[in-house]
Amino acid sequence: MPLLLINGESKEVVSTLLEDLLAELSLPVPLMLVEHNGVALHRSEWISVRLAAGDRLELMKVAAGG
Repeated sequence: MPLLLINGESKEVVSTLLEDLLAELSLPVPLMLVEHNGVALHRSEWISVRLAAGDRLELMKVAAGG
């Protein structure tokens, strides 16, 4: 189980794939933006991202407003 830094907080997770992690955390995938180790990812890249201990993720939910 990798220990990740997610939005500035250490979190131990089961998933080793980014897509699986989003499901594990019950996040609304269509509304998410993801940064992995300082690099913003396009949604098409998510499937190939393998997570390792110490990885840093910023997970942001897009919200409409004005």
